[in-house]
Amino acid sequence: MELITNVSEYEKLAREKLPKMVYDYYASGAEDQWTLRENREAFSRILFRPRVLIDVSHINIATNILGFDISMPIMIAPSAMHKMAHPEGELATARAATSAGTIMTLSTLATSSVEEVNSVGPGIRFFQLYVFKDRNLVRQLVRRAEMAGFKAIALTVDTPILGRREADIKNRFILPPHLVLKNFEALDLGTMDKTDGSGLASYVAGQFDRSLCWEDVKWLQTITSLPILVKGVMTAEDTRLAIENGAAGIIVSNHGARQLDYVPATISCLEEVVKEAKGLPVFLDGGVRRGTDVFKALALGAAGVFIGRPVLYSLAVDGEAGVRKMLQMLRDELELAMALGGCASLRDITRAHVVTDGDRIRRARL
Repeated sequence: MELITNVSEYEKLAREKLPKMVYDYYASGAEDQWTLRENREAFSRILFRPRVLIDVSHINIATNILGFDISMPIMIAPSAMHKMAHPEGELATARAATSAGTIMTLSTLATSSVEEVNSVGPGIRFFQLYVFKDRNLVRQLVRRAEMAGFKAIALTVDTPILGRREADIKNRFILPPHLVLKNFEALDLGTMDKTDGSGLASYVAGQFDRSLCWEDVKWLQTITSLPILVKGVMTAEDTRLAIENGAAGIIVSNHGARQLDYVPATISCLEEVVKEAKGLPVFLDGGVRRGTDVFKALALGAAGVFIGRPVLYSLAVDGEAGVRKMLQMLRDELELAMALGGCASLRDITRAHVVTDGDRIRRARL
């Protein structure tokens, strides 16, 4: 294998290795894919204001998330069906996360069950929850996650229906027949039917609860004592509602640009949410490919970031070792950015370390 020097190089190698249907499912966004591109490009418009002559002989990037000590503010986002990328799937991802000393979030639509992921050994893991029409099923899922030692629920709130992902429609995407959605294997909901379009879109339309609302966040708190992160918030208004309804934290997310196209990049929404959150932890996913991206998110108020597609691409290329290397590269790049920016610890990273489009516009008006 050629020497991989940055996280983005995994995507090219994964594209060469994966079946077209699988790569397209992982890589594509909704409709025109404007937001997919913007998730990356928005980071490139944020520039640094580095400080110099500061002792950076020791860099500390350890942090605490919801009371759990982790090695770095870089965590693994939930993404579906890891076994399409590699036979060991989510089990390899879980081992890599534990090795890196960070958090893995397991998807409801995983190809490994909560029990199987727990069986790989110790680790701090969150469970991403989709709310199905069958609320007894939701209760069972949450209970199983608790029993399997998961530490928080990441409630996805931006998917009452699946976004229009045209690559999946063209490919007539379906879960490969040798795989199953393991959390539902015993419930006859673990497979997808073939359709004239996206099999996943049909599955979601049939199973997910479109009536999901803020009252359900409170309802969820009656069936679990686990902290609930609300994933998919992009506005101050919804941030206020999340706080009012008992969220333990917020994940600023546009679902990897796979739901509503022409929403802003998550990094462009972050400050609005952080300001309204008034100290409640706010996280970000979407478009993070460099340690410098992590630094920028932290400077704008994020408590940490979640990584999505790079996990799948590195898993496809080299299994557990690939995910471990990908996480290590992001860690190394963050430490480098901090050293060159004059920050010895995460608390040293401030808003004054970055300049955004909004800053430039405000200065131009003065």
